[in-house]
Amino acid sequence: MRCPGPDVHGRWHLVSTSRWAAILPDFAPFRSGREFRLLFYQGTVTYFGSFMAMIALPLQIKHLTDSPLAVGAMGAVELVPLVVFGLYGGALADAVDRRRMILLTEAGLGVLALVLLVNALLPDPLLWPLYVVAAGVSALSGLQRPALDSLMARIVPHDQLTAAAALNGLRYQFGAIAGPALAGVVVAFAGHAAAYSVTVLGFLASVLLCLRLSPAPPVKGAERPSLRGIAEGARYAWSRPVLLGTYAVDLAAMFFAFPNAIYPFLADELDAVWALGLMYAAGAVGSLVLGMTSGWMSRIRRHGLLVVFGAAVWGLAVAGAGASSGIWLVLLCLAVAGAGDMVSGLGRATIWNQTIPEELRGRLAGIEVLSYSVGPQLGQVRAGTMAGWTGTRSAFWGGGLACVASVAVLAALLPKLISYDADTDEDALRRRAAREAEPSGAPV
Repeated sequence: MRCPGPDVHGRWHLVSTSRWAAILPDFAPFRSGREFRLLFYQGTVTYFGSFMAMIALPLQIKHLTDSPLAVGAMGAVELVPLVVFGLYGGALADAVDRRRMILLTEAGLGVLALVLLVNALLPDPLLWPLYVVAAGVSALSGLQRPALDSLMARIVPHDQLTAAAALNGLRYQFGAIAGPALAGVVVAFAGHAAAYSVTVLGFLASVLLCLRLSPAPPVKGAERPSLRGIAEGARYAWSRPVLLGTYAVDLAAMFFAFPNAIYPFLADELDAVWALGLMYAAGAVGSLVLGMTSGWMSRIRRHGLLVVFGAAVWGLAVAGAGASSGIWLVLLCLAVAGAGDMVSGLGRATIWNQTIPEELRGRLAGIEVLSYSVGPQLGQVRAGTMAGWTGTRSAFWGGGLACVASVAVLAALLPKLISYDADTDEDALRRRAAREAEPSGAPV
């Protein structure tokens, strides 16, 4: 029986629920549309399988060569295809059906995973196919990511873009935690072929999900892919200091403080080979914790500050990992680094989706691919080279400190990034007006 007058317990329950809602992830994008749900499921499956291969591949190169330079060379092999096909993929995403692009490239990635599996099953696996596949994966990823990224602002309401970025981060972190953790165990006990088998099955499931996506044709009057069109997108990015700042900060952070390629060598120095999978997963754990408590980020308006702050935390934490003498402290530092990267990434994704016009979204997404993919590839080369010259630990802490210094310099040179406000920025207001003027899901 309800008592007359104010319901004290009911009010307490509402306040408690409100507090939890302010902390937990905002699932509004997941509820708002079928297309987002399909991409969420597809990405979850793909990331899990991809991270299995991402760990198994450098481990196989290490087993075949026992050389940090050979492992770091993966970054050099992947760099050129990523640059070329990332830029072209951006122009292509503005001119063709993005769903078709996603489907075809996903199928191609599955074929490359099958090549890794066949090579691993040979009595004496070959080294050169590993580099060829790495280059092929880089090329197809460069083609695919602009289509995927540019589709998000079309299928998600403008005011849910930060929440959508957080949910996409959660699916990525699931794969980044479960994939590496399981890969280390699978490779140790069942071999590289078993890990590659999981990757092949993951891409098969992903292709089936992509077949259910609705067509995503380009806007009317879209130009054919061309160097002129790519240059137009680059000019737009160069003319927007806020966008330029997001690209520059991310490139600097990844170049100086992305030591994933030399994790196996740090694990050897710490006599903790058993923890290698945990090292690869630790950053994702930190990102996952941040993502699971990201409800408050939907109310943030100064996303440029998030970009800079998160990148600085990333660099400091990587430096701390290099200076730590115990494996558990290293894992803690890597987890903090992951949380910082998540903060910076949510800020970047929100700024990109809030400000870039639809007709340029694919080409700008191609530039985004370069900013968050070329950096890690160059970072692998830097880490492997520096570890070979000066030692594994200095490659960690030296790179981390260089990251912090470079982020500070960029923040000083690009003050508009720091002052960005979603409620006052002209590009954000223009994009919001265009999105709200059209029916939900329509290209604007």
